[in-house]
Amino acid sequence: MRRPRLALLDASHGDENVPRNFRRELDASLAEFDVTEGALPAGYEFDGVVVTGSRSSVYWDEDWIDETKAWVSDAIDRDLPCLGVCWGHQLLADVLGGTVADMGVYEIGYNEIDRTRDESILFAGVEDTFLAFTTHSDAVVDLPPGAVELARNEYSNHGFRADHVFGVQFHPEYDRQSARDLTMEKELDEDRREAVLAGITEENYRRATGTKRVFENFVAYVETHRRNGDGRRDRAVRTDGAPPGR
Repeated sequence: MRRPRLALLDASHGDENVPRNFRRELDASLAEFDVTEGALPAGYEFDGVVVTGSRSSVYWDEDWIDETKAWVSDAIDRDLPCLGVCWGHQLLADVLGGTVADMGVYEIGYNEIDRTRDESILFAGVEDTFLAFTTHSDAVVDLPPGAVELARNEYSNHGFRADHVFGVQFHPEYDRQSARDLTMEKELDEDRREAVLAGITEENYRRATGTKRVFENFVAYVETHRRNGDGRRDRAVRTDGAPPGR
């Protein structure tokens, strides 16, 4: 059986850690597109879509953001499973009619997050309360119509599902290098920077590796969706409580 083919929409503005991380974590054939440079797939001949993080905000008035939203909206209409991480999570929520806004605070570092669904395809095998690296000042403040929340902490929503669309606010793909590099480039006061860097330990990274199951679970979902054929539903999708159609 061939590996699933995924469109990786890279919104990282050239951060070399981003494609490196996703290539490592996604057991799939990746077609990579730098959407910040206006590169988008010419068609929709993929089994699924993954949208990365970004230092931009989804509500900014920029051509590349509008074009990415339009392409993703068409992909969703074509029943392609989608996974968004951080900015990608926010973009998917926005495309589906949710609301993304500035939180007024900045969450960064290894933080605990709670699952809000006992059963979830995306979070299968992930602990009820888990540790993950987070970095964001925007958040999904209103979920899209019909979406179900999968995870959150005191800062914001950290996961949702709407039919074939999944989003996570945290970064399951990060390794310690990515976490350190990101922390060093952010405008933080020195005390906070040192506190975040002090938390990027081997132990915390090891504890956070359980969240990598998100990628394994998404790829398995894509394979099931492909096997069932367009327009059909795997019975397992209903365990999230998500509606059977968009």
